[in-house]
Amino acid sequence: MKKNKRAAIVGVPPLAVVRQLEAEGAEVVDLDMPMAGVSLERAADCLPKVYCAILRTVVANAVSMQPGRIFIDVGRGKCDGAVHVATILRHILPEVEVIAVENHDREPFGTPRCVTKMPLADKMQAITKSVTTSAAHPLFATCRATAGFWGVPPRDFSLLEFFPDTTHVFGWARCMENKTPDNSQLEEFFDPEIPTVFFTQSFCAKSALARYLASLHPCALAVDSDVAVGNSGRAKIQAFLELNGVR
Repeated sequence: MKKNKRAAIVGVPPLAVVRQLEAEGAEVVDLDMPMAGVSLERAADCLPKVYCAILRTVVANAVSMQPGRIFIDVGRGKCDGAVHVATILRHILPEVEVIAVENHDREPFGTPRCVTKMPLADKMQAITKSVTTSAAHPLFATCRATAGFWGVPPRDFSLLEFFPDTTHVFGWARCMENKTPDNSQLEEFFDPEIPTVFFTQSFCAKSALARYLASLHPCALAVDSDVAVGNSGRAKIQAFLELNGVR
């Protein structure tokens, strides 16, 4: 039987794992990202609906794709929920090798996309895609920030459409590009000089940190969304940015 060379990742695996997969010539896919044609209902038998939509996406994608291996970050750089998801995947996908890893990398890779001028949805897409490669980041010019987005990449990228191209990215998304996902000092950093939206997925433990940091910021809005951002969430973000002179 031909060995399944498709390898999947969850979170930000250690750089050594990424380099190993590149050396093997493996096809690397990111289970955190929604995939065309894959319904969240595929995860309904394993995870409650009142659960992080990203981890539900991971399970739905894994069940649909069934890669040869899944490398899942179960350390501080991801979340406690990832540990339980790894256990569940081992039970429901006995033919798939589920490998728990912890990313304790400390070498900074840089965050050029986070601070460049680019549509925020494109910027976030590029940041998430960068975790699948060990290649050095391309060079990007730094722009003067007019708004901030702190947090994790949302499942629904449409909520990013209200932000200007001059939005700087902070929080765990910045840790992703830096390839140091459990760098708490970097995750907690924000710019108090610019209006900033602090975002988390609903039912995520990071919402506590988001709301606390937002309380320290002089011009902040803390929001969360589940699978898709609703009209209320869109309206809050749009009004917050417009009221603070962000175009």
